[in-house]
Amino acid sequence: MTNHLNVTPDWVKNAVFYQIFPDRFAWSPKVEKPGNFETWDSDPTVHGFKGGDLMGVVEKLDYLQDLGINAIYFNPIFQSASNHRYHTHDYYQVDPLLGGNEAFKVLIEEAHKRDIKVILDGVFNHASRGFFQFNHIMEVGKDSPYVDWFHIKGYPLNAFEGKPNYECWWGLPALPKLNTDNPQVRRYILDVARYWIEQGADGWRLDVPFEIDDDDFWREFRDVVKTANPEAYIVGEIPCEAQRWMAGDQFDAVMNYQITQAALGFFGGKQIDYELASGMMGLGEAEKFTSEKFAKRTEELLQIYPYDFALAQMNLLDSHDMPRFLSLVSGNVKRLALAYLFVFTYPGAPSIYYGDEIGLTGGKDPDCRKTFPWDEKDWNTDLRNQIKSFVALRNANPVLRTGEYKVIYAKDGIVAYTRKNEERTMLVVLNANDSPHTVTIPTNDSFSVGTKLKSQLSDQEFVVTANGLEDLTLKCLSGLVLA
Repeated sequence: MTNHLNVTPDWVKNAVFYQIFPDRFAWSPKVEKPGNFETWDSDPTVHGFKGGDLMGVVEKLDYLQDLGINAIYFNPIFQSASNHRYHTHDYYQVDPLLGGNEAFKVLIEEAHKRDIKVILDGVFNHASRGFFQFNHIMEVGKDSPYVDWFHIKGYPLNAFEGKPNYECWWGLPALPKLNTDNPQVRRYILDVARYWIEQGADGWRLDVPFEIDDDDFWREFRDVVKTANPEAYIVGEIPCEAQRWMAGDQFDAVMNYQITQAALGFFGGKQIDYELASGMMGLGEAEKFTSEKFAKRTEELLQIYPYDFALAQMNLLDSHDMPRFLSLVSGNVKRLALAYLFVFTYPGAPSIYYGDEIGLTGGKDPDCRKTFPWDEKDWNTDLRNQIKSFVALRNANPVLRTGEYKVIYAKDGIVAYTRKNEERTMLVVLNANDSPHTVTIPTNDSFSVGTKLKSQLSDQEFVVTANGLEDLTLKCLSGLVLA
């Protein structure tokens, strides 16, 4: 197994992810569907379907390419009786409502033509009542040959009424927990993991992997996936610090909810909607971060994992499991844009949750899973242009992807840091205050006196003095990227 240890795929360090919730992104007439869909622009409900599909995504790849993204993370796509598809019926069939396996083949082909990677959501802790082996036990009872695939405590199964008499995720009877101690179940999951990599998927995002409390299982999972494709990406949904899984023998990365929390605490300022933020995805209560606390946390999160793994973290501001960042900061678009500027100039792979770039809002689930409005009059085009410029900046500058990160100033709502490699040094200065601020940033360890620094996002120029960047005036809620 040694050939798959202690390294992460190089492409991930250079990736910009776009997360898509398939039912809500785009609808294509090429996928034949039954009826009874909610109207596209109505508010989402817990159980209702909107009818987005994979061919719809294929038809919007030009939009994504124009934005500059080069990787897509999909919420689950396998056959399921739920709009989010975390209740898997068949791990070998793409949901017919999404266009089935044929649509997946077209998607992979078209995405790869554009050098866009595709990451799938692997829900391996639990299946569903419709999963064949569980359904078999529901029908047959104690005589089913599959009773050891789950943790059954009594018969008949209380799958629809009464307290479930089998282990299930969060006590939800629709989500029976798989028995991963059973060698057949393990082999089944590992076969699924290998199969979809062989079909062209570029990696797995693992749903609640901490629920499968078995490091050997995940070591074997890594070996199987990396044998199928050494460049495949394995990213776990671990909301806490994840040193246990990031020692080089299990995952390449986690969804970095730790940086989400720090970014909200710092860039949210007084605008944080604390009621909306309560109980967020593993983040505890939203808390205020001073410049100093934010700077310290951003450095800590690069030191708690091997650096190759720190560079592969999936850095996100929001997701399908939490209110959108724009709603958490009470609709303040400047705060969202500034937070994204940070994410795009910080080590790790930035991830945009679909619609963030056009100002889509959303509270707690299901409101954070609205449909994408394809009428451009409903877009904040200024915000999209800003985020597009951040993506372009990152894509054009390797130093912003893999260069050393060092905070050089953190005080009074201002943070400044350098990104440095052998070829280039870039300086990022962010003002998270609601008012303009004038500061002097000590830059002499990074730039010699007389160096001209040009803004990478405007036509401003600055000259380094003996004191550094003197009397630098920053507009409220704004940032500079200088080189």
